[in-house]
Amino acid sequence: MAINNSEKINNSVWGRSAAGLGGALLLVAVSGVTLLAPVPKVLAISWVAFVAMVAGGFLGARTRTTSPTRLVWGYGLASGAMVTSAAVFLLPQAIGLDPRVGGFGVAAGLLAGYGGHVVGHRLAHIDVGLEITAAQITAHALSAGIIIGLVYGSMPALGLLLGLAIVSHKGPAGYAAANRLRRADKPVSSLLLPAAGVGLTAIPAAMLPVPQVPVVSAAVFGFAAGVFLHVAMDFLPTCEVGGEVHDVCGLTEDSHALLDRLRIHAVASTVVGGFAVFVAWLAVGTTPV
Repeated sequence: MAINNSEKINNSVWGRSAAGLGGALLLVAVSGVTLLAPVPKVLAISWVAFVAMVAGGFLGARTRTTSPTRLVWGYGLASGAMVTSAAVFLLPQAIGLDPRVGGFGVAAGLLAGYGGHVVGHRLAHIDVGLEITAAQITAHALSAGIIIGLVYGSMPALGLLLGLAIVSHKGPAGYAAANRLRRADKPVSSLLLPAAGVGLTAIPAAMLPVPQVPVVSAAVFGFAAGVFLHVAMDFLPTCEVGGEVHDVCGLTEDSHALLDRLRIHAVASTVVGGFAVFVAWLAVGTTPV
């Protein structure tokens, strides 16, 4: 009897989201297009992003109580890796190709990231047949995919390390989003759409004929660096009253003391995330990153 009850709970939580299932099927179809114009690195990054968010969503849906420490470490590791990757692998390319154009690209990317985040939150309240949380993450995934595709299209020699670090936040993002959906009694399967979002735009963007002109490449790399730095900063775990971590802690007499302890975890996790990218960079040596 207990098993049947558990199955009912899981079915009600995961539900069936037409948009989510449609997004997953569309990713399979888009992946098949790469047989005509192979973009193996972008294809791999797209599916890693998909699997990471689905795995995070699965864990978040099954967890009855969210651990604030686990959430902080998930966000911290991902944001630390993203900050380091954008600063080491994208910024030098942008500045090296054309310092001023690259710098303007970084500024444009930061401002576009901020603007997209604010406007996207506003538009997310419009009824589009998709839960607000899933709609926000989907918009972010689609835009990030375009940038990833253009970056790898501009410089195919780039290795997987950059792309994998950029999508590393998909795991903790899926975990947190699934937990919110479960608490709201919404189908977690809707996360299949944002999970597929990176690949849905990255693969076609990587196939576009990007002009091999230094000025254009500097603008692309600078804009990408700015956007991903914004995303990384947005994912930095903020252990403040009213934030997501505080909501997980709950309103208790010990919540302030717990937030103080979590701040140490937040700093440690971001440092470890950045150091992991540094170790990976040492491991690949002179191989394109």
